[in-house]
Amino acid sequence: MKKNSHAPLVDYGLPGPFICSRKKLLILSVKLGLHLRKNSHSQRIGIILPPGLAGTIANLAVLFAGKIPVNLNFSLGSNIAENLIQKAEIKTIISATKMMNKFPDFPWTDDLFEISTWLQKISLTPYRLIKEAILLQFPYQLARFFLKIPSKIDSEEATLLFTSGSSGEPKGVVLTHQNILSNCSQINRLGLFDKDAKILANLPLFHSFGFTVSTCFPLLYNIPFVTVPSPLDVKSGLHAIQKERITFLLGTPTFLRGFLNKGKSEDFESIRYVVAGAEKTESSFKKKWEEFANCSYLEGYGLTETSPVISFNLPKEGSREGSVGHLFSDIECKTIHPETREDLKVGESGLLCFRGPNIFSGYLNDLQKTNEVLTKENWFVTGDIGYLDQDDFLFIKGRLSRFSKIGGEMVPHETIEARIKQILFGNEENEASLLIIGKSDENKGEQLILVIDQEIDFPKLRKNLSENGLPNLWIPKKIQVIAEFPILPTGKVDFLSLKKWVG
Repeated sequence: MKKNSHAPLVDYGLPGPFICSRKKLLILSVKLGLHLRKNSHSQRIGIILPPGLAGTIANLAVLFAGKIPVNLNFSLGSNIAENLIQKAEIKTIISATKMMNKFPDFPWTDDLFEISTWLQKISLTPYRLIKEAILLQFPYQLARFFLKIPSKIDSEEATLLFTSGSSGEPKGVVLTHQNILSNCSQINRLGLFDKDAKILANLPLFHSFGFTVSTCFPLLYNIPFVTVPSPLDVKSGLHAIQKERITFLLGTPTFLRGFLNKGKSEDFESIRYVVAGAEKTESSFKKKWEEFANCSYLEGYGLTETSPVISFNLPKEGSREGSVGHLFSDIECKTIHPETREDLKVGESGLLCFRGPNIFSGYLNDLQKTNEVLTKENWFVTGDIGYLDQDDFLFIKGRLSRFSKIGGEMVPHETIEARIKQILFGNEENEASLLIIGKSDENKGEQLILVIDQEIDFPKLRKNLSENGLPNLWIPKKIQVIAEFPILPTGKVDFLSLKKWVG
């Protein structure tokens, strides 16, 4: 950041776009870091802020203080949030008055640092930043010494991120400095983000995509980025895209759908790439984006435990239809049998396993779950079913949890969902949502239930599925109509809540 000081951060979450130079961002972060180092007795510091100037400064300041930032999901229930705060041993939380008023039931700690007031005071007394501004002109090692910024080794914890909790209680993912720096370097080596790149950063900071890809990466590689507090604030997002000439729009299909629904083609004139992850992209959705916005829609794959990006589709020859991209060059991949755990041949579908510098070091205070997914040979067993082809393109068939074992056979939910969508809607992009859910069955092990948000002729659908060659075991036996699917703040379906509703 000291070398790359000209690319600005533009915050659209304030009462008017606020431009902050990289140099000023660094000075403010160092100043707050000195305060936290002196006054906070918490090694891990919680941060409850949306994407923006304050959220970026808070994360950098905690790192400069030699401590560990933990961006917390502020929409979690108070009981779950309290458990996570205790688990991470967080005593200090950085937030803003707006957030505190918006979430009064959140289990706020006694030691609360209100960053918006601090920033206002600093802006009124800029002379308080003179010392930091002068010292930052020194050579790197001298500046770090005088500003008391501790050096860190690669293997030390850089941040703690909690998984989404879509299928169970959130797990604390410990990511090291090597993990984050390696993933940012891997993304940079794609050569996609050139000198004209400008990123819209609107994903939550507690989301690994939002933390690494749209915050750490542009900071490290001198890429201007424009922040909007929420991916659901489409109006502000569209305004920022037009005014700032955004070239990269990042998001999940759930969040990106809002831009398609509310935007006009001319709104996306500057967009060159839409980069999607966290959920599967339907081919019709990808096609609609590319035609509507005249851009390239690029799908990638990753997990919180992989910092997060593992693979990425590039324009034209760098992509393969149906894949989630080409595996990064310094990551190894293999597949194993879901039950026997035996290694499978290249091209055979099985549990995906990865090994590389961006793979996490373990779950916080949970040796049992860590040992379940990290082998002695440092392979991370993901829980996703898929395969790697001969050219290192990665294909995902679904989460293991999204397969049902019926009569001894592994039945893939996503394959059935795709077939149902084809029968109901053809190749057209449709707003209707549907999912297959497995429910315990005494005779077969599980039975399949179709959950959909609109009324359909279910007997006719079952007949069409049979006529289209779908095995009888794969045809859902029941249907449940839901008004609206529960969605997590990360943009993923809340499967835990959905299964409770079905049950």
